[in-house]
Amino acid sequence: MGDTTIAALHDHVRGEVITPDSESYEEARTVHNGMIDRRPRAVVRCADVTDVRAVVRAAGEEGLDLAVRGGGHSVPGFGTADDALVADLSAMTGVRVDPAARTARIEGGGTWGDLDHATHGFGLATTGGVISTTGVGGLTLGGGIGHLVRGCGLSCDNLLSADVVTADGELVTASEDQHPDLFWALRGGGGNFGVATSLEYRLHPVATIYGGPIFYPLEHARHVLEFYDDFIAKAPEQLGAFFAFQIAPPLPFIPEDRHGETMCAIVACWSGAVEEGEPALAPMLEDAGPVVAHHVGPMPYPALNSAFDGLYPDGLQHYWKANFARELTPGAIEAHLEHGPLVPSVHSSMHIYPMDGAVDRVPADATAFAHRDARYAIVIAGMWPDAADNEANTRWVRDYYAATAPHSEDGGYVNFMAGDDQHRIRANYGDNYDRLAAIKETYDPNNLFHLNQNILPKTS
Repeated sequence: MGDTTIAALHDHVRGEVITPDSESYEEARTVHNGMIDRRPRAVVRCADVTDVRAVVRAAGEEGLDLAVRGGGHSVPGFGTADDALVADLSAMTGVRVDPAARTARIEGGGTWGDLDHATHGFGLATTGGVISTTGVGGLTLGGGIGHLVRGCGLSCDNLLSADVVTADGELVTASEDQHPDLFWALRGGGGNFGVATSLEYRLHPVATIYGGPIFYPLEHARHVLEFYDDFIAKAPEQLGAFFAFQIAPPLPFIPEDRHGETMCAIVACWSGAVEEGEPALAPMLEDAGPVVAHHVGPMPYPALNSAFDGLYPDGLQHYWKANFARELTPGAIEAHLEHGPLVPSVHSSMHIYPMDGAVDRVPADATAFAHRDARYAIVIAGMWPDAADNEANTRWVRDYYAATAPHSEDGGYVNFMAGDDQHRIRANYGDNYDRLAAIKETYDPNNLFHLNQNILPKTS
């Protein structure tokens, strides 16, 4: 992109156009994953949809890579690239809630913290991850797993419509009634089809939940994991809970002499009537194993959805791997018990998220998210502060993944994938891949939107 085009962007956008000679360039080029060190040609902090359209058209006309950044949490760093044009949506965070219709629309740069704050005032919420600083767009377009998934479905299952800037710079609305093929693809197909400049969600009556983290001694991990596997399958759908291996952080409710100790944990969220929460969670406190510490009780849903933000500050090194599993086989449990206790950093973890309930009632071909038959989505999330530890920490993730892969499905959740997982893209979408490729051909035949877990246009 030459100076003439940069000057044209200055003339045609309201947001800031940041280039390598701008004072704010170093800050503007930084993304959540500290392992990603890219130098884009320009970062445009889009103020509105018109700005997004201008950036998309400029990238297409100049033949530049186009990176789209919402929350900036992409582990592979897809929100930036060397010599690319970056459409930074982080200034586009407006939310409008319709409490009567139980819907909300949020701009594409908003985070789950933005949406939770706006909807909680009306006693409403929708499924939205477990870290509040995550962008709504990236999480939803990839599927959207979170505390409410068993009762409310995936984030993409609650998507009612989206405003999308397509590869030709046009703005369209995708819904069941408008561009239904694009709407189908957006619900799990990732950022392959355009820039989602706003997203409209169905909301649910969730305000005060009963839940929180429960920590158990590592030596009881087998019993806790087997208990969890049996218990969550029979639990009411209002109960969300994920299993984890975690080094105990220095939190006030954990005994000080146990800080830094590797443990296993269950993080629970009861979203039904709050008075029913204590008995619903009682088995996890009484039968799962001896409890080292817990912080369980009634709390606002946004409090739980932001409770772990402090463990994941900007700038950590990130490397993740992921699988879906139809069951926790004896071999899978042995693999988890071998590698989970080796978690190398207080920031790193392994989570097992349940995928039953409302998720598996949706047919596999109803949205692009295909793995509705999976009971669990598993992520091995390596995160650590010092780049000097990259080799050792990356090896932990890869070894753990290699041990669990034989006991898992071929595909995994695209939002948990690493940058070197492109070879898994067809498996990630299963029988839905060919339809996605055909829709890609319609809306992005030249693959402008390729900085993602990329679906190639059908003729490529």
